[in-house]
Amino acid sequence: MIGRRQFLAATAAAVAMPAYLRQAWAQNPEVELKLHHFLGPKAPAHTQMLEPWAKAIQDESAGRIKIEIYPAMSLGGAPPQLFRQVADGVVDIVWTVNGYTPGLFPRSEVFELPTVFTNDLAAANLAMRDMYDEHLAEEFSDVHVLFMHVHAGQALHMASKLVRSPADTQGLKLRVPGPTGNAVVEAMGATPVTMPVPDLPQALSTNAVDGALIPWEIIPPLQLFESTQYQIEGPNNNRFGTTTFQVSMNKARWEALPDDLKEIFTKHSGEDWLLEVAKIWRGADDFGIKMAVDKGNEHVVLTPEEMDAFNTALAPVVDRWVEEQSGTFDAAGLVEAARTALAAHKS
Repeated sequence: MIGRRQFLAATAAAVAMPAYLRQAWAQNPEVELKLHHFLGPKAPAHTQMLEPWAKAIQDESAGRIKIEIYPAMSLGGAPPQLFRQVADGVVDIVWTVNGYTPGLFPRSEVFELPTVFTNDLAAANLAMRDMYDEHLAEEFSDVHVLFMHVHAGQALHMASKLVRSPADTQGLKLRVPGPTGNAVVEAMGATPVTMPVPDLPQALSTNAVDGALIPWEIIPPLQLFESTQYQIEGPNNNRFGTTTFQVSMNKARWEALPDDLKEIFTKHSGEDWLLEVAKIWRGADDFGIKMAVDKGNEHVVLTPEEMDAFNTALAPVVDRWVEEQSGTFDAAGLVEAARTALAAHKS
């Protein structure tokens, strides 16, 4: 039988071990979690954001937490079902687009609106965090949100037509990610076509759509340079709104975690991580547009005057959103709060 002194010495040694040794010491994870998402295993969101985030949490827990990531809807279902999967406990964690489930997250849409979001990812990520408890939390009551973020913003990917003004988009069919994208495209005089991003290459190739609203980072994983000719944005990376995302855990799963493990998740989902997420998505965006240009596509940067024409056409999108949501919550106040929070974090 092990003596008391030997036991205490072994315990002290385990506590003093570096994290990587403590992980080996903890042979069996105390908590095993499944993270499900809709993009492939080579997408920047998977390799540069979700994998490092999960690893950091696992490492700090010394092996007590294990997070298995399942990309490309490999656990079944379609992207619009991800939120329901995590809310119902089919999976433990999801990364998903808020707009894939229209009507569930109207408050967070404020950060997707054109002229509200222009090009500052870091400011948007931090502004959502600042506003979460007071303004956004009510619509996420079925889950525990670990963090939310935006991508670099909606830009135009065109199969064959060069677009430099709202007049050029009249009558086109453009893919959109969700409700705010619908309003943007309609304001341009085009027809919105809602679809999850993995369906986009085929839709472009079969002329089901003429183009799409989506950032550059998706170019490499979907090989969009093969089905598009032009990538179009405003000066200084100005975009036509953005998309909000959530990384959320099943509520019961979260509440069952020991407090010290909750603290690890919270630590690795806070301000420093949100700033890092902004860098990851900007870097992936820069990489994507370089690939498209290297493959022979044309990167079109609108002049300030051309972008002003788009912003003028898109300004009513904000007014329309306020009018549509005002019966449910103070939408005008939310727009004002979002603009103020974005300005406070302007980078």
